[in-house]
This record gives sequence, C-alpha cells and structure tokens, in this order.
Amino acid sequence: MSATTTSVTLEEFLKLPETKPASEYINGEIVPKPKPKGRHSRLQGKLCAVVNELTENQKIAYAFPELRCSFGERSIVPDVAVFVWGRIPFTVDNQIPDNFDLPPDWTIEILSPEQKPNKVIGNILYCLKYGSRLGWFLDPDDLGILVFLPEQQPVLLQGDDFLPVLSEIELALTVNQVFGWLKMGS
Repeated sequence: MSATTTSVTLEEFLKLPETKPASEYINGEIVPKPKPKGRHSRLQGKLCAVVNELTENQKIAYAFPELRCSFGERSIVPDVAVFVWGRIPFTVDNQIPDNFDLPPDWTIEILSPEQKPNKVIGNILYCLKYGSRLGWFLDPDDLGILVFLPEQQPVLLQGDDFLPVLSEIELALTVNQVFGWLKMGS
C-alpha cells in the first residue's frame, strides 16, 4: 500500500468521507490500510472477544476493532484499540461517541502481508509517545509478538511466553495461545 502525498491538514482529512478499508493520516500523508485477510481478521476478532468477555460487564475496559483514534498530528486506526472504561469518552447520554480524540491505553497491530513493519511499529510508538500504556505487534508469519511498553526496549515474545496486559485486566495469555486461534479446522 502506498501513501498518497497530500497537502491536506489533519482537520481536513477528518472531514473526508471514511474509506473501506480505512485510511490513516500519518506525517501529512493519507495512507490506506490493507484489506483485511483471513488470519488478520481471525486474530483481531478473537482478541476483541477475549478482552471484552472479561471486561465489558464489569466496566473495566473495552476492545474496539478498527477504531479511528485522532491525536497529536495523526489519525490512525489500530487493529484493536483497548480503552480502560474510565477513559472512554462517553457522550452525555452514555453512548459511545463517533470520535475518539485520544490514544488507546493498549494498541494492538497485526501485520498483514502488504504492510511495511516499520509503518505499523511507528504507529505503536506514536501511541506510546502520546500516553498509551502497552502495544503489541503480531506477526502471523513468524508467530512472534513484539511488546512495547513506555520508555522500555521492545521485547520479542514467542512460544509459551506470557504476554503482558493492562494491569486492570485479569488475563493470562501465551503467544502460542494467541496464534493457536488460527487453527480452526479439524
């Protein structure tokens, strides 16, 4: 996927009609996200379902798939954006707003074959710079997950390594469990 050089501002970008798949606004460029494929879709769906199963009823957190988050000078669409309940910017009548003008607490990106890893990792690092507490970068081809924490070196986890999650969420997952979700056939 190639970026479109443009002279639009972030504010002008946000007024454009939404595209399918979504486009992101990064460093003054409109960058289309790749069309979701099977492995990506499965991992994204399962991650959201597992987190929400544990957190939604107790109003602890919520995992949103493909949620546009606009902050600083970017408008990005993480594959999964997890917000601690108290940071979800509900409307006055307690509905989910259309616009999230803040970074997620936990951002999860799943590498697609057409994506460039540095662009995807760049979005995770950007989120951390603006206040995200955790980032995961999943690579389905090498079955590894790079974990990003603020002001720390990234850590590559594989196999039976347990993955860190937000402290509010009681979830014990290994890398093997996450990639095991890809095996659906019998």
